[in-house]
Amino acid sequence: MLQAACWAPSAHNRQPWRFAVIEDHGTKDRLARAMGERLRIDRRVDGDDEATIEADVARSRARITGAPLVILLCLVVADMDAYPDERRAKAEYLMAVQSTAMAAQNLLLAAHAAGLGACWMCAPLFCRDDVSAALALPKGWDPQALITIGKPANAGKPPTRGPLSELVYRP
Repeated sequence: MLQAACWAPSAHNRQPWRFAVIEDHGTKDRLARAMGERLRIDRRVDGDDEATIEADVARSRARITGAPLVILLCLVVADMDAYPDERRAKAEYLMAVQSTAMAAQNLLLAAHAAGLGACWMCAPLFCRDDVSAALALPKGWDPQALITIGKPANAGKPPTRGPLSELVYRP
């Protein structure tokens, strides 16, 4: 799966993705607790009731700690081009984000091809510093998403998509 991820296209072929592979239950628990605490703080600021907050934190924790394998997808911009102006710097950063997302798509497709279930979770974007600290990530690794991987418990819900007529524009 990781090899498939690394064959994704990337801007300037810089391959800005990195993967923290988490199999140890203690590490998954430490990550889930750190993310859960940030979620709890944010939801309280939003004014949500404690029961709803705790249910959300528990659901997130169960997803992370219950998966046999968790892969944290990170972005590293060190090898991307640097520009002095904000317009091009922002475009370069977005190209790196897009490249990293394509690596994740390849990983998800490889998991599916292997008969595994995989779930993309963008929650690390809300708590980058907490995730980095919980995992002692190398400097410059910017958490983007968690991918939980394991044997599917059931067939799940069939996915739905909007009709193409609402999604396509022909100028």
